[in-house]
Order: sequence, then C-alpha cells, then structure tokens
Amino acid sequence: MPNFNKGVPVKSVGFIVNPIAGMGGAVGLKGTDGRDVLERAMILGAKAIAPARAESFLSELKTLDGSMRLFIGAGSMGEDEARNCDFACEVIGGGGIETSAENTIEIARKVADEHADLLVFCGGDGTARDILKAIGTRIPALGVPTGVKMHSAVFALEPKAAARTAIGFLRGRLPLSEAEVMDVDEEAFREGRVSAQLYGYMLTPHEPRLIQGSKIASPMTEDEMRNQVAIAIYVIENMEADVIYIVGPGTTTRTIGDLLDAKKTLLGVDLFRNKMLVASDVNEERILKDIKGKATQIIVTPIGGQGFIFGRGNQQISPEVIRQVGLDNVVVVATEAKLGGLRCLRVDTGDPSLDEKLRGRRFRVITDYKTERVMFIE
Repeated sequence: MPNFNKGVPVKSVGFIVNPIAGMGGAVGLKGTDGRDVLERAMILGAKAIAPARAESFLSELKTLDGSMRLFIGAGSMGEDEARNCDFACEVIGGGGIETSAENTIEIARKVADEHADLLVFCGGDGTARDILKAIGTRIPALGVPTGVKMHSAVFALEPKAAARTAIGFLRGRLPLSEAEVMDVDEEAFREGRVSAQLYGYMLTPHEPRLIQGSKIASPMTEDEMRNQVAIAIYVIENMEADVIYIVGPGTTTRTIGDLLDAKKTLLGVDLFRNKMLVASDVNEERILKDIKGKATQIIVTPIGGQGFIFGRGNQQISPEVIRQVGLDNVVVVATEAKLGGLRCLRVDTGDPSLDEKLRGRRFRVITDYKTERVMFIE
C-alpha cells in the first residue's frame, strides 16, 4: 500500500493501457481491432507504441506522486509503465500475456467501483468505446491518444497535454463537460469507406487548449468540391519531374489522384511520381524504401475540426519519414471551409523532439488555385 503525504488531499486516479493500440498505424492497417488484424500487424513488423506514450504521460504526472492514489491495470495494461516510472500504485484486474477488450472493461468497472476521481486510458476510439461501456458517466475519463484513429473528443492532444489536463482537473481548476465517443467500422475503413457512429458521451475535463475536438467530415457541397478541384489543379501544376510525392489521406488529397486519372485511396497513403500513381496504400517500410536518396515531398491535409496534419490516421508518414523528407518539403492543402473551422494546425507524430521542432513553425496552406494562407502549428 503506498504512503501518502499527511495533510495533502488524496486524489484517486485509474490508469489503463491498451498495449496493442496504434500498432496497425505505421504498417498501414488503419487499426488493430481483432486478433487477425493484430497478427497481420505483427507479421508486417509492427511495434508497440502504447508503452512509451503511457510513460510519457506518467512522467508528467509525477508532480502529483504522494498526493495521489493510483489504481493501475495489471502487467502490460499499466503496471509495467507505472513501475518503470517509479510510481506507487495498486494493481487491479487481470493481466495475462494477451489482453482484450474484456480486460479493459473489467478494470474500468473496478476503478469506477472505487469512486476514482478520474480514469485515464491509453488507446484509440475502440478503447474509448470499451471505457464508455464500462463506466458511462459514473466517473470522469480522459484519453491519452495512442490509437490509429481518434475521432472522439475525449482525447488530449498528446500524452503530456493529457497529463497537464489531468493535473489541472485534479487540482480543481477545470470543469467537466460531456464529450463525444465516436468510432468507425475498421473493416469498412480499410476498404476506403468511412462509417462513423456516435456511441455516447463521457464526462471529460474541459480544457479546449489541450483536448481535441471531434473529427468533422468535409461537407460534400458543390462549393467544397469546386474548391478541392482548384487546389488539386494548383498542386498538379507545381509537381516537379522525378520528385516522389507522398500523398496522405483525405477527400482533398484524393481529388489530386482523381484529376491525374489515378485511383488514390481515400484513407491510405499513396506515392506519385511524374504525375503517375506508383504505389497505393503504402506503409512506413515501403515509403522509406522508395524515397531513399530521392527528392521527395509530403502532401497532407488537416483533420477537420482537429487540425492534425501528422499523427491521426496517417501514421505511415512516420517521424523517420518526415525527417528524411525534411520539414521544408511538407505541403499542406485545405479547403476554405475546413480551414475556417481551425485556429491552428497540430501534430502528434509520436516523437516528442520532432513535435517540438514542428510546434511554432509556420506553413503555407494551399486553400484555392494560386491561393495560400499562413497557418502555424500549436
């Protein structure tokens, strides 16, 4: 049993890690829901990303150590990371070599039964759904973004932002608000179809500067499509010979493929050269192989309502890829309507040092034919 400082109000926090969350991202599987998908990810060389992001969160939470009672999932579901960060904790729930949604639900319910002040989880939208199923609105919850797709509004911008949010709430400085829990059908997602659904609401600390909003789909109006075509024409006109273009997911970027008479994937990352599609729905390994020693540019569009240009749904464009291409060779495209709903651009590459280099950097965003707008990364 941990020792707590006398006279300091003790807050109780639950912490759960989905150890396989996000493993499908860099290898191009767009998620890891289901045992068969996880096995495919492992065959493709997927690496666990949740432990490092969990430890990044816990290291920032150290300021509360001694005035916090920490309930933790067993083994790889949080205990390992807490021990690595020298946190005193109470282990609850099972935790074998293989973990499941049932483990997450079991631990979350036990945390709620302890009347914890806050439940923090590391995962993606699928994990958020499990937490919602377990606790509803019994206790507040906060997500550390660790998955491939994070459409829900319960996630912080990145692990350290999650820690700052948690500290602010536990110290009584932040109110609660109802946040949407969204998820998409992963199988449809892999086939290029977005089938998103609202599953409910969780109580989440309200800090707009540190918590992401729900993903907002681009409206398929005539003006929006005309704007996308104008952007695509301008991008194509400026494509250079023999340069490889890494084109990220989205309806705006897909229009580039449409005008080149190429079947660019809606939700994947594709490679173009000399205005021709040379590789479709590629993973990090394929990208690194194809761009080695070659002039390359990255074309991405921000997530509607969130502003992320890296780290949400395009993890194939990894920190190593971004570094190899160079920050000066990143092209951002967005329609006027999408950009109008964004105050800034955001990144969450999974590499804190790269994120730090990107934050504060200004990018020219192509918003129409021969029209650009300067946006900065916050």
